[in-house]
Amino acid sequence: MESWKTPSPPEPRLRRPRGLVQEIVDTLVANIKDGSIKPGDKLPSESEIMGRFEVSRTVVREALSKLQAAQLVETRHGIGTFALTPQDATNFKIADSDLSTIADVISVLELRISLETEAAGLAAQRRTDTNLNTMETSLHAFRSAIQQDSDAVPSDFEFHMEVARATGNRHFADLMAYLGTMIIPRTRVNTPSTAPEGRLAYLMRVHGEHESIFVAIRNQDAEAARAAMRTHLANSRERLRKAQLNPA
Repeated sequence: MESWKTPSPPEPRLRRPRGLVQEIVDTLVANIKDGSIKPGDKLPSESEIMGRFEVSRTVVREALSKLQAAQLVETRHGIGTFALTPQDATNFKIADSDLSTIADVISVLELRISLETEAAGLAAQRRTDTNLNTMETSLHAFRSAIQQDSDAVPSDFEFHMEVARATGNRHFADLMAYLGTMIIPRTRVNTPSTAPEGRLAYLMRVHGEHESIFVAIRNQDAEAARAAMRTHLANSRERLRKAQLNPA
């Protein structure tokens, strides 16, 4: 696609995988907003994006997953990825500017504790085999991603999204879809790099918390599911509070 454009970089700099993902996201979002990519347009192929940014396919797919979670694009298997019409503004809104500090991220986590604790309990009562299969796939993808030095945000989000879907109440899923990957704290604060135990151990601990939630939902134990979700999100909140008190 000839019309999409990449902002000129200010200077050569050290490029990290996390930064590369956001660079691709920011570029495509800017192209969608300025009309270079219109609703319904097919985005450049993964290979084209890889060549333009000189990145791996894993980085490109992670960037596209973030755009999909934000409901800016949709992927049609075997065809490609297409731009969507931006959602109309609603009365309830959490903008990027509302997540500029650790305190802001903690505030969203407090909202999630209320929302997702009950969602986990309902999911335990109502989940289907399809829900369980999707959660399990997300768990495997998370573990695989962190072994490959990825931040594993897409698989993390997909796990929480599937818990919301498993409630059978579309309002839980709609709100989670609206929040998108902004609900994952490490998209805003690089907690893995500052964790005392190191990045891999930190993310493996998160993975273990996800597994506890999954087991409780699979066992249809609503109270255990609520407790596991509350523990997981409360742990995230405490990790952020420590980062706030001891900035790197």
